[in-house]
Amino acid sequence: MAAAPDERGPGPAAGEQLQQQHVGCQVFPERLAQGKPQQGFLSSFFTNNQKCQLMLLQTLETSRSHPYVKLLLDAMKHSGCAVNKERHFSCEDCNGNVSGGFDASVSQIVLCQNNICNQAHMNRVVTHELVHAFDHCRAHVDWFTNVRHLACSEVRAANLSGDCSLLNEIFRLHFGLKRHHQTCVRDRAIRSILAVRNISKEVAQKAVDEVFESCFNDHEPFGRIPHNKTYARYAHRDFQNRDRYYSNI
Repeated sequence: MAAAPDERGPGPAAGEQLQQQHVGCQVFPERLAQGKPQQGFLSSFFTNNQKCQLMLLQTLETSRSHPYVKLLLDAMKHSGCAVNKERHFSCEDCNGNVSGGFDASVSQIVLCQNNICNQAHMNRVVTHELVHAFDHCRAHVDWFTNVRHLACSEVRAANLSGDCSLLNEIFRLHFGLKRHHQTCVRDRAIRSILAVRNISKEVAQKAVDEVFESCFNDHEPFGRIPHNKTYARYAHRDFQNRDRYYSNI
């Protein structure tokens, strides 16, 4: 997620623009056809998406309760991609059961106001999508034509966002399997790909399998797998100490 849309170099070719629009519109119908960002935070605050906006504000501004988000926001800023809630988030209605998405064409996180049901859910969705935004900031990710790039970011998001925490898996009645965390990450990455790409499950599985080992072991910016909030707080402390160390060299 760049600080401004035009800071990432030349724009996509016409064919890629059409593909970006097609991918976005089939899941996020409120995305503008021109590929411009939707209305921002303040302009829509008093409309019917007020609940979504208030939960987003709670997630972003109570960092003690959400160390995952705090670390990711600090890492984005440190990488030159500071996040602005008015510019980089949009609450919208979405198709299907999708909870959120990262619209790389305009560097914006979409929060599905019709599917995010409570504050804990909002926290997980924002964390998940900020991992995608961080990947977009630090690497040249081909989101729209290279399914392996998408698969890698989905593996990282499932692994680092708390999606597969023990508590969440118990709530889903999924527990007790050997190497369960890896199984959960793999399964959720495949589901996320299928939610936004019109490809077969076999193709999605193959893409995830090809990148799984390297992407599962890429823990940036956490430096570890943050299995719970305590781990995430330790990760944030280590990130701050690492930043201070390099700034003093």
